[in-house]
Amino acid sequence: MADTTTDLRVERKPKLSETVVAAIRKQLLAGEIPPGHKLPTEGQLTETFGVSRTVIREALAKLAADGLVEPRQGAGVFVTEHISTTLGVLAADMASKDSIALNVLEVRLAIEIESAGLAAIRRNAAQEAAIQEAFFEFERLLLGSQPTGPADLAFHRAIASATNNPFYVEMLDVLGRRAIPCDVTSPWSTELVQSDDYQRGLQREHLVILNAISAGDANAAREAMRAHLTASQQRYRERLQARQAYYAKSVAAASTG
Repeated sequence: MADTTTDLRVERKPKLSETVVAAIRKQLLAGEIPPGHKLPTEGQLTETFGVSRTVIREALAKLAADGLVEPRQGAGVFVTEHISTTLGVLAADMASKDSIALNVLEVRLAIEIESAGLAAIRRNAAQEAAIQEAFFEFERLLLGSQPTGPADLAFHRAIASATNNPFYVEMLDVLGRRAIPCDVTSPWSTELVQSDDYQRGLQREHLVILNAISAGDANAAREAMRAHLTASQQRYRERLQARQAYYAKSVAAASTG
């Protein structure tokens, strides 16, 4: 019997100020603006990000609340002198989220490799069309610089549905948004906005999976899904290692400061 339940959940899009915060925080993590240095003016930031001054002020207020910058009356906004310690704490928090994302991906490997193979064998025309629709929705969102998480999850859920075994769908539904670590609405999201290159890489991997399922090649579908999820694991391992190294460096700097 078809599932006629309507999903009434509303996907949250990131606020413009959150996007600005993420971009500036990334610059600070990379050391592009050293401690004690002045940030670009509100006007310059407005031009850089293509947003209003109100959005920029909200973003700067958030960065100040996090202890990353400090406004100086009549002088502008400056990177705090103790930023290495502050960023170390933030890096540790993000590293924890990366670690959880790796756990989620490990569970997905156990579920989705076989679901891809079964989908290649058991799918019907409507189910294959649903997989394709989710793929092209991801592409549409990517081209529009919008969050792709919902379409990413829909793609994997459509594959699970095409197994014609409801428990594969149920397992993904248990994970929900947590299944897609880079989704801005995921509890384990470590960045508000992933790079275009990152998303393009995901979509190339999705295409290999889609082609294998459409060709009815179960083994190729399994291998494509395995490659996709293990590549995601590797990406998160690299991020985790980088953030752990940054945290250790920050702690060392704080202890000798």
